[in-house]
Formats: sequence, C-alpha cells, structure tokens
Amino acid sequence: MQGSSRLYTPAFEWLGRQPYELMWRRMRLRAQAIADHRSEEIIWSCEHEPVYTTGRRGINNCLGAKLPAPFIETDRGGETTFHGPGQLLFYPVIHLREHGLAVKQYVYILEQSCMNMLSNLGVKSERRSGFPGVWTTHGKISALGLRVSKGVAYHGMALNVSVESRWFSAINPCGTGSPAANLSSFCTSPPLGELADIWKTCFCFQLTLQSI
Repeated sequence: MQGSSRLYTPAFEWLGRQPYELMWRRMRLRAQAIADHRSEEIIWSCEHEPVYTTGRRGINNCLGAKLPAPFIETDRGGETTFHGPGQLLFYPVIHLREHGLAVKQYVYILEQSCMNMLSNLGVKSERRSGFPGVWTTHGKISALGLRVSKGVAYHGMALNVSVESRWFSAINPCGTGSPAANLSSFCTSPPLGELADIWKTCFCFQLTLQSI
C-alpha cells in the first residue's frame, strides 16, 4: 500500500449504545474470522453501558472495595478503566501482518488518529512516554488497550467526551495518577456518531500512511 494515494477504508459501523460483553464477543469472533481469511477488516464504534474492565495481568487500581458498575476481566492489555455513557469507543479489527505493521506502529497509528481528530476540533493533545493513550492539559482524555491474536488486533481506544466524574473517582485511571479529562471541557462536541466518523477518517489516513 506504500506509495498509493488512495485512502484505505475498511467497513465502518456506528452501533450506538452497546453492552460491553456483547461487543467483546463480537470483536473476538471477527478477529478469528479475519485471521482465517473468512471475513474482512472492520471498524466498529459505540458507546457502552456502565462497566469497569481490566486487562490481562492488570494491576488492581480500584480505590475502594466496591465499584459502582459491573467489573469484567478481559483479554486486552492495560489497567482497570471505565467505559460508559458519554464515552466514544473506537474498535478497529485490523490484520497487522497484512499491513506489515508491528504492534508499536499500530499503537502510534491509533494515538495519532485520536490526536488528529482532537486537533480538527481545536483541542491540543499529546503522548506521554511509557503510557499508551492521549493526554491534554486537563488530564488523560483517551485510553488505549489492545489484544493481538494470530496477527489480528482488536479492542482499541476510548475517548472521554462527557463522562460524569463520579465514574472515574472510583479508580486510578490506568494507574497513572492523572485525572480523566473530557472533550466537553474544551469544545462543543458533535454527536458521538458524527465524532466516530471523523475519527474513522483520521484513522484510515494514518493506516494508509503507515502500511506497506
């Protein structure tokens, strides 16, 4: 794909409000089908019902004995975090081997696509060395967690748009000690479905740019 001026655009679906476990199962099945060459790559985006999730071998960064929403151990990387109303989930299911990408390159693509989307909205953001995700002057605005199986990556990123602070007050977000920031603190955000479409375009541009 290197040297091509054509934007690579896999299928994209905005799914609205979805239970976390349903989406997790959907991603696992699609990743397996892509690895077996039975299905094509896809980008899913949604909002979740309130849930706390943690990654494989994740450190317990809960601040109390009881969380105010269900807790699920997943197969992604990363620490405990919150997903729920007011947050945009971005879930590409991508065959890294087919694109000639290492995991670190793919993490860069995801982070950069988020940063470019925020820049389009007039919001300045940055990376922090050693901590996957995206930060602003108000704190961490987007968390990242991945699973790669048979060369196919799934899970993705979560962008805080207008999440109530009480959900994050129950945890140390991703173990960084940094507060969670909302996009709504910086600008008036488009509806989540429209924002997902902007993110998809930024992601596809970076994927095209970085792929072989």
